Order: sequence, then structure tokens, then C-alpha cells
Amino acid sequence: MVAAIHQPQYLPWLGLIDRIIKSDVFVFLDSVPYSKNYFYNRNRIKTANGWIWLTIPVLFKGKFGEKIENIRIDNGINWREKHLKSISLAYKKAPFFKQYIPHLEDFYSKEWLFLSQASIASTELMLKLFGITARTIKSSDIKAEGAKETLLIDICRKLGAKAYLAGPDGKNYIRPENWKESNIEVRFQDFRHPKYQQLFGEFLPQMSAVDMLFNYGQDCLSLLLDAKREYSDLVLK
Repeated sequence: MVAAIHQPQYLPWLGLIDRIIKSDVFVFLDSVPYSKNYFYNRNRIKTANGWIWLTIPVLFKGKFGEKIENIRIDNGINWREKHLKSISLAYKKAPFFKQYIPHLEDFYSKEWLFLSQASIASTELMLKLFGITARTIKSSDIKAEGAKETLLIDICRKLGAKAYLAGPDGKNYIRPENWKESNIEVRFQDFRHPKYQQLFGEFLPQMSAVDMLFNYGQDCLSLLLDAKREYSDLVLK
């Protein structure tokens, strides 16, 4: 069994979805400290004026070291209405906008209390709309011990994973000898970002998965999986 582990992302980008596809079980790492200016509570969409951030406001002041699972959303700010409006304006002319916007409307109709709830739900929604069946679990439900690499190893042990799929940056901190002691093979993700037709001219990579969703609909998964295909030659239907 191959396990992948990463902090929850809000409206995740394609690289995270690719990592989930390539694993047997994906663990939302919500039991580690929250850090500002990461993708836990924000992501990017493409608009007529370039890309913009969609950011969930959180109540974090004075809570340095607080775990992601305990970070509350600042619902005093009407971020849900703002994000839905921004997405609608950006993608209303996309081929699959009418088909998928009701799912986003349903997501934003809920008043999420905790960041991890909203981020995990947004990721699971993208998986569902991409047609991906994946086993997911939260690290807070596993009760693993340790910190950093030791924590990742303990999560894999408790899941019975024989291999761990790390992101490309894992080469900067993973020590293979630590994993060999636990008989866990370490693999590194080799993600090649697909280049596809977007609205508003020149292609911008590393947008939220909603960008591909509204532009390609049910073809998203095949585009993501087919690494040999010439994505630059694809046209919108």
C-alpha cells in the first residue's frame, strides 16, 4: 500500500490531486502547526486580469503553534459570498461552468467553522468532480506520534503502508535510512503540469483545480493522467 501525506489545501492545485491519484490512501496532515502564507487557507484562480488569491480568513492572532485542526475561520468576514462571486465572474464563459457551478454554490452555502473542515471538503469535492475515488483520512484520527519526518513514518506504520509517496521537495528533508529501518520504501512524485487551454489568453500554471474543471469537465482526469499527450494542442470543446 502506498501512502501520501500533506497538509489540507483549500481548492487544491493539480499537483496535490496528482499525488492523491498515485496513492492508495491519502492523509490530510491536520495535526501539525498552522503556518501563515501557505496554501492551507488560500489558492489561485485565473481571471481576465491575471491570477488572484482566494483566501479564507482565519482567527490566528496570538495562536502561534496552534494545530491546523484547531484553526477557526473568521466568519465575521463574508468570504464565502466573495469567493463564489469571484469564481463565477472568472469562469462564467467557460464550457463547463453551468454544469459544475451548482456544486460550488452548495459548498459555499455551508458555514464552515474550522479551516481544516473547509479545506478538506473542498479537496474532496474536487476529487469527486474529477471522477476520482480515493481513500482519505485525517492524521488527527490516526493518533500518530513524533514530529516532522518521524511523524510521517509513524503515520505510515499505523496505516500499514509499505511505501510513502513524497512530494518533490521531500528530497530536501527525507533521510532514506530512517525509512529503511521501518521497511518503508520512499518514492518521490514526478508531476508534469499539463498545459491546457484556459480562458483569457496565455497559459498560467499552478491554478486551483477549479480552473481545469470549468474548462474541461469530465475530461480532467484523462488529461491529468496522460503525461504523453500534447496538452498545448488541446482546444476547448
